[in-house]
Amino acid sequence: MQSTDLGNKESGKIWHRKPSPATRDGIIVNIIHNTSDYHPKVLRFLNVAFDGTGDCLIAGDHQGNIYVFDLCGNRFNLVQRTAQACTALAFNLRRKSEFLVALADYSIKCFDTVTKELVSWMRGHESSVFSISVHASGKYAITTSSDTAQLWDLDTFQRKRKLNIRQSVGIQKVFFLPLSNTILSCFKDNSIFAWECDTLFCKYQLPAPPESSSILYKVFAVTRDGRILAAGGKSNHLHLWCLEARQLFRIIQMPTKVRAIRHLEFLPDSFDAGSNQVLGVLSQDGIMRFINTQTCKLLFEIGSLDEGISSSVISPHGRYIASILENGSLNIYSVQALTQEINKPPPPLVKVIEDLPKNKLSSSDLKMKVTSGRVQQSAKSRESKIQTRILKQDLTSNFESKKNELPDGLNKKRLQILLKGYGEYPTKYRMFIWRSLLQLPENHTAFSSLIDKGTHVAFLNLQKKYPIKSRKLLRVLQRTLSALAHWSVIFSDTPYLPLLAFPFVKLFQNNQLICFEVIATLIMNWCQHWFEYFPNPPINILSMIENVLAFHDKELLQHFIDHDITSQLYAWPLLETVFSEVLTREEWLKLFDNIFSNHPSFLLMTVVAYNICSRAPLLNCNLKDDFEFFFHHRNNLDINVVIRQVYHLMETTPTAIHPDSMLHVFVALTKGQYPVFNQYPKFIVDYQTQERERIRNDELDYLRERQTVEDMQAEVDQQRVEDEAWYQKQELLRKAEETRREMLLQEEEKMIQQRQRLAAVKRELKIKEMHLQDAVRRRFLKLQQDQREMELRRLDDEIGRKIYMRDREIAATAKDLEMRQLELESQKRLYEKNLTQNQEAVAKEMRADADAYRRKVDLEEHMFHKLIEAGEMQSQKTQKRKEAEGKEFDLRSAKKASALSDASRKCFLKQEINAAIEHADNLCHKEKSRFQSEQEDSSCLPRTSQLNDTSEMDPSTQISLNRRAVEWDTSGPNLIKKVRNLRQRLTAQARHRCQTPHLLAT
Repeated sequence: MQSTDLGNKESGKIWHRKPSPATRDGIIVNIIHNTSDYHPKVLRFLNVAFDGTGDCLIAGDHQGNIYVFDLCGNRFNLVQRTAQACTALAFNLRRKSEFLVALADYSIKCFDTVTKELVSWMRGHESSVFSISVHASGKYAITTSSDTAQLWDLDTFQRKRKLNIRQSVGIQKVFFLPLSNTILSCFKDNSIFAWECDTLFCKYQLPAPPESSSILYKVFAVTRDGRILAAGGKSNHLHLWCLEARQLFRIIQMPTKVRAIRHLEFLPDSFDAGSNQVLGVLSQDGIMRFINTQTCKLLFEIGSLDEGISSSVISPHGRYIASILENGSLNIYSVQALTQEINKPPPPLVKVIEDLPKNKLSSSDLKMKVTSGRVQQSAKSRESKIQTRILKQDLTSNFESKKNELPDGLNKKRLQILLKGYGEYPTKYRMFIWRSLLQLPENHTAFSSLIDKGTHVAFLNLQKKYPIKSRKLLRVLQRTLSALAHWSVIFSDTPYLPLLAFPFVKLFQNNQLICFEVIATLIMNWCQHWFEYFPNPPINILSMIENVLAFHDKELLQHFIDHDITSQLYAWPLLETVFSEVLTREEWLKLFDNIFSNHPSFLLMTVVAYNICSRAPLLNCNLKDDFEFFFHHRNNLDINVVIRQVYHLMETTPTAIHPDSMLHVFVALTKGQYPVFNQYPKFIVDYQTQERERIRNDELDYLRERQTVEDMQAEVDQQRVEDEAWYQKQELLRKAEETRREMLLQEEEKMIQQRQRLAAVKRELKIKEMHLQDAVRRRFLKLQQDQREMELRRLDDEIGRKIYMRDREIAATAKDLEMRQLELESQKRLYEKNLTQNQEAVAKEMRADADAYRRKVDLEEHMFHKLIEAGEMQSQKTQKRKEAEGKEFDLRSAKKASALSDASRKCFLKQEINAAIEHADNLCHKEKSRFQSEQEDSSCLPRTSQLNDTSEMDPSTQISLNRRAVEWDTSGPNLIKKVRNLRQRLTAQARHRCQTPHLLAT
């Protein structure tokens, strides 16, 4: 057993050497999936499904990795990572590369195995989906969960219908019946309903099972023809329902080891036409047992107690079984290896002659126990009054009956009666009946050894002689013929073997083993004595046919003799093609139903009957070409008439000339190894082989010698050709040299002429160049002139623009000056007005001071006695004056600093302020001058410093000085203060007019 670990690989080979599964377990390969992380672990496979061909399967593990395994191509590929566990898979959709996967989030997704892309995403379930059933056409799918089942259209991936049920009644399974348009729904209360897929109309409901054997159904399986339903549950009983009759017809009791059934599935067979008889039963112990539902015999088992099976799937063609073990690995079994030893079961020891009545039976009447070696008849109840006869095995008295017994419980006599009644076997059972009639051993190992020898040298170029359109059919024909040639040497030299084998190859192209064994059985039984006159046609067989024809239709035989038509023309073409050229497919199958069911002489009688039934057109033929055409093409002939004629000839032909007296009875192929076929003149075949080998060797020698001679002749011819070519080349070189000399002279003359023309052209070019240079110079001068004019225009434009800008600036400046002049005039008027007002105020104050002076003079007399007090007051006033002068000095310093700061920022402001200050100073100067002149006109007063020294003056002089000092003190400081205030107001007004950001502090 080979084991493959997928690991972290996304693709690779499934097995690295050709698998050879043992008969004991039948395992082709065991597939495991271990991760190679820091903490390695096993990724368990959960679900597996086959595609429609049965050669590819997909499997998903519990981490959502989905792999495709190609068993024919020996490749696996990782096609999807869903990142969540898959609960169900389906791979048999209409588009072969797509598959459905149900995930743990209750959704169903459709992926493509080729592009590895998501095709669609379907939602609608509220619980985990555990089953996906696809319609036979691949157009619809049913997904089933515990609470609902939904029908999907796979063309649009839209939900068509939804099956709603009560919460108390759960769903067990909802699925399509194979090859039909019926949906079967099975519920947990054992009710089973059948619905029409298109209309969802309820077609029928199966009745309840008998109470004596009532079990709760858990698992179900249906045969490929959709007629039989198998159901099981937590019991060792199996119920088989006939869906056509809608009744339970058999209850099978499994061995006592089986306590519960976990899975059921029928094993397909290519020869049973869908009426599968082998059922796989997976029980609670992890062992899957395959039983025959007809004989109730245990055929084989897979799995063991140590390596139990959790789920299993069988491929559609029945070649492989894919099982997921309880440890999470995947086993792939070969059905061929498992069934190799049981294909030919022993004859039954007990059989029932009469069938059970068709009335309703009890469960005890239906019970049959599964045994491993003996077929057990159903137990009869005591109340049943069915009379049966049990036949005992008596080898002496029942030899003929034993001879008619066939494998799989068939009887040759009964088949012949059925054949005579209907004229042919049922189409869906024909292959199964043929296999039983021919007793094919199905020697897989022996056939494989023949196939492994490869294509026989005699059939390497088969397509040249028989150009077949279908490559597959040609390949199968080539393999079958090669296997026959490897089996017996004579078949490599038999020219008509492809014609003989072709109809069977076309019929059994999907099962090459059966095809080979059918042809081999045909050759050993129905082609007896065909090779005794090899390589000539079988004269003895043709003589038998001619003798029978002479007995039954002398006129026709005489007609053949008169026109020189031998049996090699009217009998041998029919035999070597086994009637495939003159019959249609249906007619040919009907004919061979009768041939395989009768004695080997039936084939020879068929040739005679075909001629007798065609006597009318044959008697009208006079040319040999007409006869040849007749026996190589289809004719308007009823095959049923021919078959009836054959049976008539078989019965009426005398024993002396009857072919059955010269041909032995049917002998089947031996089991295990094929028998030796040597029914031919070995010395002739050996002689032909030796002669052929000698001829082949002579031919090889001749070919080698001819090749040597041809090589020598080729060398001589090549040397002669080379010499001839050398002389021709020399002659050509001489002629070429003369030609070249003449050409050189001509070229020299042409060169001289060309030089003369070139000199003329140069002169013309020089003149043109001078003209061009002059034109270019003039053009350049004009360009320079234009550029200078353009520059002058640009300068004129610039000057004009600057003049315009200057005019605009002058105009703006003039306007600004006018505005400033207006402002100055307004300021002047304002200043004059303010000066007038100030002069009036000063005059008023002076008048007030004069009045005050006069009042003080008047009061001098009264104030004398207060002189001391007046002196003290005078000293206080002097101190105050000094403080005022200090404050004035500080104020002037602050004003000067502010004026300097403002002057540095705004020159224009400084000019305005200076002008305003100058104007105010002029006014102050005028006022001061006028005041000083007034004082000078009056009595000259001593300076302030002199007035302070009053200690040496007389009282009158001191009083007069005090009066002057009071006048000065009262008038002078006030005037200075007024002038200073005026100057400050003028400065503030000037600053305000100029919109300066900083105002002088008062």
